[in-house]
Amino acid sequence: MAEAIQRRKLLMGGLGMAGLVIGGGLPALGAAAKRRPDPGPDRSRQAPTQPVAIARCPSYEPQLLRRKLDEAIDQIGGLKKLVEGKSVTIKLNLTGGPKAGKLGGREPHETYHVHPNLVAALCAALNDAGAKRMVIVESSYYLEPPEKWMGEAGWDIRAIREAGGNRVQFIDTRNRGPFPSYSRLAVPWGGFLYPAFDVCAAYEKTDVFVSLGKMKDHGNAGVTMALKNLFGIAPISLYGGDAPNEDSIHYRGPIIHFGEKKPPAGVPGELEHGVAVGDWSKRVPRATADMVGCRPIDLAVIDGILTNRGGEGPWLKGVEPLEPKLIFVGRNAVCTDAVCTAAMGYDPQADHYQFPFMGENHLKLLASVGLGSIDPGKIEVRGLSIKEALFPFNPQRKKVAAARSWIDWNQARLCSRAMV
Repeated sequence: MAEAIQRRKLLMGGLGMAGLVIGGGLPALGAAAKRRPDPGPDRSRQAPTQPVAIARCPSYEPQLLRRKLDEAIDQIGGLKKLVEGKSVTIKLNLTGGPKAGKLGGREPHETYHVHPNLVAALCAALNDAGAKRMVIVESSYYLEPPEKWMGEAGWDIRAIREAGGNRVQFIDTRNRGPFPSYSRLAVPWGGFLYPAFDVCAAYEKTDVFVSLGKMKDHGNAGVTMALKNLFGIAPISLYGGDAPNEDSIHYRGPIIHFGEKKPPAGVPGELEHGVAVGDWSKRVPRATADMVGCRPIDLAVIDGILTNRGGEGPWLKGVEPLEPKLIFVGRNAVCTDAVCTAAMGYDPQADHYQFPFMGENHLKLLASVGLGSIDPGKIEVRGLSIKEALFPFNPQRKKVAAARSWIDWNQARLCSRAMV
């Protein structure tokens, strides 16, 4: 059995998982609400830690990038034991897609998307470590195959495939994809918002799962890196505003962000959680935490070479490019995001609704159920120290304006697509 799935079963205390065949005879959670379980006592102080490596990388020049990435990977123990002879799935962060436009005159992959050269460098490192195959996944808002719209956005698909020893596959997980059915992944603590999610089977049928995120502010989650990247695993075919629809290109707002609609019949419904309809300040952080819980991350890689502050993309007011010139790598994604948050000049342990978190702090939620420590004082940092890497994103605390623009944007419904 795959390492990632075994690990998830252990976290779930033997509850197991059921794959979902829409219209089939397998057990299914209905859309009717179930009472939210008690997650138990706060386990933040006992939450595990694993080392996080920080590397300085001045540019996306391929050879330099590969060398710096390898240095960071070596500092956390290398990849061989993790990936040799195994299938590896890599979740990208391409929020909004390349058609969402430039930011500050720069291409999406230079600011609010992970960079294709980092994807190629990671595939090369996985290939050298003996990975059997690599599957690159993301949920898009396009009907075309990912290789087509990525290529049109300037991605060198051939170079990425060659870097991975020509054992690289691309799958759009906005729907069922090439699989005959969805997989149902349960939240080990019972869920803050959802007890389980039905997802493209690419997220389950793998041995190792990598979250390749971007170091960014987020208009409502506060920050987005490896953890918030998993918000995109919920397929829009089942969680989009026009669900169920295998050809959907509609965003997740009506169902997940705002709770104005219920998931389709046969798809796990929300718990009885007492959160008001429209309260994104609780819904988005809780859904993020639940998605991280149901699909454990085996390796977190965060692109902080070129990025932006003030929000997650150009659809928010006041967002502008930044050049922290950093890469973060860690086995525990909660610890990795906490270190990255600290390097942005923020407190990863900030209380809910405290700067930079406009709502609940999803890092704090995940620490509370024991997935990882968010205390920088307890996490071993290798390579650069947090002090050496420190790059304050918002020294004058301008995030309130970004949050306000996000709220205005959603209330006005000016866009029909969600920005992950």
